[in-house]
Amino acid sequence: MLATVIHGERDIRLEEVPNPVLSTGGDAIVRVVAACVCGSDLWPYRGIAPTAEPKRIGHEFVGVVEEIGADVSTIKVGDFVIAPFYDCDNTCVNCRNGVSTSCLNGGWWGADDKMGGFADGAQGERVRVPHADGSLVATPEQPDDSLVPSLLTLADVMGTGHHAAISAGVTAGSTVVVVGDGAVGLCAVLASKRLGATRIIAMSRHADRQAVAREFGATDIVELRGDEGVARVQELLDGIGADCVLECVGTAESMDQAIRSARPGGMVGYVGVPNGGAELPIRTLFGTNVGVNGGVASVRGYVDELLPEVLSGAINPGRVFDLQLPLAEVAEAYAAMDERRAIKVLLRP
Repeated sequence: MLATVIHGERDIRLEEVPNPVLSTGGDAIVRVVAACVCGSDLWPYRGIAPTAEPKRIGHEFVGVVEEIGADVSTIKVGDFVIAPFYDCDNTCVNCRNGVSTSCLNGGWWGADDKMGGFADGAQGERVRVPHADGSLVATPEQPDDSLVPSLLTLADVMGTGHHAAISAGVTAGSTVVVVGDGAVGLCAVLASKRLGATRIIAMSRHADRQAVAREFGATDIVELRGDEGVARVQELLDGIGADCVLECVGTAESMDQAIRSARPGGMVGYVGVPNGGAELPIRTLFGTNVGVNGGVASVRGYVDELLPEVLSGAINPGRVFDLQLPLAEVAEAYAAMDERRAIKVLLRP
């Protein structure tokens, strides 16, 4: 089969790899219907996270189950399934505590998994899911193709944006600032609107992303950054800042922007993958009583809540996909994301 392999900085190739095979009894083989490129995939693509040797890449996919192991009980062949961006058994103590990203028996797509063998990357034709009953969520029926982009966001970006909002305590009447206008940041705007926020400020300098942010519920756009950005946020919010700030980038600058945009006693929910030297200014947090909460989003735990609203059309997070390409053009997909010619690229095998 064909799968995406990263060889090094800006070196993405589509290569023939062995077909996945069942091996544990609790696993499943899923034929990928749609996958995508994530902002975090750009860290190794740009060489910020070095690639020591060629490896499979990609961690978001939806598809149809082709085979299941003898011990699989809740997933069946033919199911259309959503796969979170990690594998989990959904039964261990960490999963039961709501932190399935720390599953004691789980792993990550494109990395050595704990059940033996090499975990498949999602940007390919098929994926072996080690814990089918724990990881996969089947839709009630085969979805219309128009729903596939929004269903794919439940594998990562919509759940991650939702996690940022939940971590920051967004609720009815909240004032919110979203730092970052990538797919996660835009989904954080949508999540905030869904949770009842009445004022949502999206920090964005790009007209196409601003348009999606407004469609998702942003009431204001701030293009300024640094001290000027903080001043503008405070000007919009009675001179004190936001109840909740959602940090969706992962750099030192974005975290600084987020913390200083919160009102005294406010909360920052952070989900941006840290790759820019971000450090918490404890003295500032102490002096302003600003809290920080977040981390890797356990999106498996959010799918059941968000799926019905995607299926009903109540929310349409698939709008973040503004470019669709065949898997054969995966190198162009990465280039388009890297050069900010696309918000997020959907890949069809």
